[in-house]
Amino acid sequence: MPVRVRPGAGRTRVGGRYEGPHGPALIVAVGAPAVDGKATEAVRKALAAALKLRPAAVVLRLGATSRDKVFTVTAADREWEARLTALRDDAA
Repeated sequence: MPVRVRPGAGRTRVGGRYEGPHGPALIVAVGAPAVDGKATEAVRKALAAALKLRPAAVVLRLGATSRDKVFTVTAADREWEARLTALRDDAA
């Protein structure tokens, strides 16, 4: 799942769409700074919470040092896909 990260935000927010280099991406804003992987870890946890999954089910695949990242969801339950679509269609 492509994600566009907005580090250093005032609050964590998952929702909205961004046309990124990996296709339509979900926008995730986190308060963590883009230093030493802190924002990436905060995004992983925020995604898991928004999709109602355990954090271990969300794994970074591409973009460790980029604002444009690709995560893989390893959950067997596919209900998270409907939640993802709703979040992506949400206003940013």
